[in-house]
Amino acid sequence: MDLISLYNGKVMTGFATMDNCTVLVEDALISDVFSQRRFDQRHFNKNVKIINVDGCYIVPGFIDTHIHGFGGYGSEDAFESEEKGINSILEMSRNLAQFGVTSFNPTIFPDTPEKLIGAVRAISSAAGKETGARIMGLHMEGPFISKDKPGALKEEAVIPVDISLMEKLWEASGGKIVNMTVAPELKGMRELALFCIKKGIILQAGHTDAKYENMVEGMQVGILHSTHLFNAMSRMDHRNPNAAGAILIHPEMSCEIIPDGIHIHPDLYKLLIRDKSNDKIIMITDALKATEQKEGPLLSDGTEVILKDGVFRRKSDEVIAGSCVTMIRGIKNLVNFGFSLEEAVKTASFNPAQAMNYRKKGAIIPGHDADLTVFDRDFNVKLVMIGGKIIKNSFEGV
Repeated sequence: MDLISLYNGKVMTGFATMDNCTVLVEDALISDVFSQRRFDQRHFNKNVKIINVDGCYIVPGFIDTHIHGFGGYGSEDAFESEEKGINSILEMSRNLAQFGVTSFNPTIFPDTPEKLIGAVRAISSAAGKETGARIMGLHMEGPFISKDKPGALKEEAVIPVDISLMEKLWEASGGKIVNMTVAPELKGMRELALFCIKKGIILQAGHTDAKYENMVEGMQVGILHSTHLFNAMSRMDHRNPNAAGAILIHPEMSCEIIPDGIHIHPDLYKLLIRDKSNDKIIMITDALKATEQKEGPLLSDGTEVILKDGVFRRKSDEVIAGSCVTMIRGIKNLVNFGFSLEEAVKTASFNPAQAMNYRKKGAIIPGHDADLTVFDRDFNVKLVMIGGKIIKNSFEGV
């Protein structure tokens, strides 16, 4: 039996914040959470590893449900070969853990049906082989999206709803597709939604030119989440709220946010805090493989990108291609934009766990997975634990 005690920490459980607390981990699960006074009264045998986190924040591990790559590795490598895809995703997993991410959904760009099926198969094959952040499942960003709102995605790879292709993608994934970005206004979307409901796939509205009525129809068939709010979607208008307005109007709709201060103007977060319940806000990075890359050309989906004004842009036309933000930097940014620290941490842990139905993640309560991130007041990640195993540790055990 492996016992680890993280003590002298400020614990954010997902429901409350507790000062001078200890989190006890037994094997792969959280065993107990208790005050410093109770810690002093308990007697642990010599087999317990006790780590003094010196007043740092102990929070649920970060969950990134929309990320393309990291550290020079990413899902796009799976389009080249299965072996390269598996190795790249596993390296991505290892690197993400150093930044506090304990779970993630590798996100796949649209491409030809044949390449999509191969990439889905490759990435799914990597699940279960990770040494860092765990692959919870795949996020398909398309291909059933609007040709009018492709963003930086390949417009030629955007196609109408095809249930036969969806069945092949599901089979290739081994049942590991967790979430999928779609345009609710597309013909055949209701049939696709019913298919995804049966498979437990979370549909989210994005890369969409939907009118308000399209969004309402989508909500009626379970499209209750949305992809990178305000970006690559029809903008709110006083004569038709469109996609962005529908997300703000309907409390049941949850939304992704990219917290870099560029994809969404910092002052718009004041509107978001006022109009959306905090538990409906999901932090993502939408990070590209060039994020935190140390060497080599900066590429996204085979296209050269440049880092300019804090985001990656296509070199050819400077269209925003994706972010370079990390989850821990996103938390710091949200605090600067007006969120409390507790609210910011929830958007990166508890909220995505709830949105994706990861029932034993995102909170520090007994019986949940021991996926934990510890960071200091300067937002430096000091310790990362995944499934009870310490992946990163800047503290001394005593």
